[in-house]
Amino acid sequence: MAEQQEYGADNIQVLKGLEAVRKRPAMYIGDTGVHGLHHLIWEVVSNSVDEAMAGQCDLIIVTIKDDGSLMVEDNGRGIPVDMHPTEKKPALEVVMTVLHAGGKFDKKTYTVSGGLHGVGVSVVNAVASWCEVEVCSSLPGREGKVYTQRYERGIPVTELKEVGQGEGSGTKTTFMPDETIFETIIFNLETITNRLRELAFLNNHLTIVLKDARVNFEETFHFQGGLSAFVQYLDEGRNALHSPVQFDAEREEVGVEIAFEYNDSYSDNIYSFVNNVYTMEGGTHETGFRTALTRTLNSYATKYTLFKNDKFSLSGEDAREGLTAVISTKIPEPQFEGQTKTKLGNSEVKGIVESLVGERLSAYFEENPAIAKKVLQKAIDAARAREAARKARELVRRKGVLEGGGLPGKLLDCSSNDKDETEIYLVEGDSAGGSAAQGRNRQFQAILPLWGKLLNVEKARIDKVLGNDKLQPMIMALGAGVGEDFDVDKLRYGKIIVMADADVDGSHIRSLLLTFFFRYMRPMITSGRVYIAQPPLFLVKKGRQERYAFNEEERDAILEDLGDDKGVMVQRYKGLGEMNPDQLWETTLNPEKRTLLHMAQDDAMEAEHAFTMMMGDEVGPRRKYVEAHALEAEVDVSGA
Repeated sequence: MAEQQEYGADNIQVLKGLEAVRKRPAMYIGDTGVHGLHHLIWEVVSNSVDEAMAGQCDLIIVTIKDDGSLMVEDNGRGIPVDMHPTEKKPALEVVMTVLHAGGKFDKKTYTVSGGLHGVGVSVVNAVASWCEVEVCSSLPGREGKVYTQRYERGIPVTELKEVGQGEGSGTKTTFMPDETIFETIIFNLETITNRLRELAFLNNHLTIVLKDARVNFEETFHFQGGLSAFVQYLDEGRNALHSPVQFDAEREEVGVEIAFEYNDSYSDNIYSFVNNVYTMEGGTHETGFRTALTRTLNSYATKYTLFKNDKFSLSGEDAREGLTAVISTKIPEPQFEGQTKTKLGNSEVKGIVESLVGERLSAYFEENPAIAKKVLQKAIDAARAREAARKARELVRRKGVLEGGGLPGKLLDCSSNDKDETEIYLVEGDSAGGSAAQGRNRQFQAILPLWGKLLNVEKARIDKVLGNDKLQPMIMALGAGVGEDFDVDKLRYGKIIVMADADVDGSHIRSLLLTFFFRYMRPMITSGRVYIAQPPLFLVKKGRQERYAFNEEERDAILEDLGDDKGVMVQRYKGLGEMNPDQLWETTLNPEKRTLLHMAQDDAMEAEHAFTMMMGDEVGPRRKYVEAHALEAEVDVSGA
């Protein structure tokens, strides 16, 4: 036992004001990495969106400034600047420096809001090296006057002061994240774009403008169609069976808005929100929708004798095949549960959503029988495929594919059973697999060579997936099942690393593998287990010096460093199989020197959109997507 230390009243620390936030920032923003950094933006933007939901704002402008700071401005009512009755200081200063201070607790100023705890903007202020707020209001008593105040690390460094006269009203908040707290203070344009686009879909009366002064970028988001436009965006690249169906109503102070459409794919995608916050784990609103959908489809099919067998009925899985839906609810007092607090728990919401969907969907089917029969036929086909999948599961289960009992013959396993240190390389081709097998560390690295053309699961049902001889060895090796049987806790390896050639064929194989993981082993991606190996493209030699380059820019820099003369030789690797085991270990397998691309899924909806566009049937949206992102890609000119 350790020696007993003194412990008395003077050991008890009392952190005042925002000190607690700076001491333990992760408690308030999740982490101090990229996720936490961008959480600061969402906290400030949510205040402006709450103004929009209250009908007081229709424009939000988000600007990444040249110096790396971020500015959010809106045309709402403006944060009050009069003296707070109990704090005895301006209300703006209270909002910016006191935790749990805000106008969202009594439900008078804001009926519903995304910021429920009153810690948002004060937390942003606390972890910013500096923050400036400018407020203008045309409300009585303020008559368009502009006020401003500056804070540094959460502490006011100027008094609230009047600086002039403005037009209209609104709040402008500019802040610079504190580099002593965050791992990086560089904002990611794509991450911000995705979230602001999502907010514009969810609030069709709202216009959101994003500017990035660093790269002279500007984009405006405004979607008159709201959730219907959101569904069409998510389904871009698929063949829709009908135009989007949209319902909205308010009952018992709960606002419900739903849009959905069916397409010819074999997966379902349901995204739900509460007060503009994405409920990743679903909840009672999503359960109500699913229940009503299945019941209504079965009822309609029975009524019009679409079932040849009276005992036949659709499961929820059948009813949802090919469905894309967005559910948005506005709730005065949402109750969240689940590990990440993103699962709605309000029991009354289930009944409200279930009732609304049942009524509106039944009426829609009666008014549109051709569409109803098209949707029902797809669900019936899904039910038949489900039976085929059941038989396929039984077959592969007998082979040990789903149980993890056996291992595929081509797997070169590692000796360690410690999941935290083990990793499996899924390697394109037997030749590269042979080099990897010889170059690896047998203690913790397993190798599974892949051969032949993989199945594009975006265009196949689960029965085809289960019966595919190219995918079965991988399912067996990972040992965690597939589809509804997949259990991420049963994975035999801590890291799953895809290693393919740095050419067009290798890119295609990576895309097929990632699509398979996304559709049938998604928890493997969301838990951060999937990586992409980054093998070098070039070997540059001069005398005894050997240096590797992973792209043309690195190659040119090495040539300039070595001196581009007759003594320099450049080898371009056409495939992994051209590397000997030592080279493969040195560049791609050695944990101390390799580079891995981590396939973390921060944005489920954008991932869904990207996979649908790139792997679906529709050529037009794919061409548009490639053209839009062409400058971000590396071009392989090896055949030129």
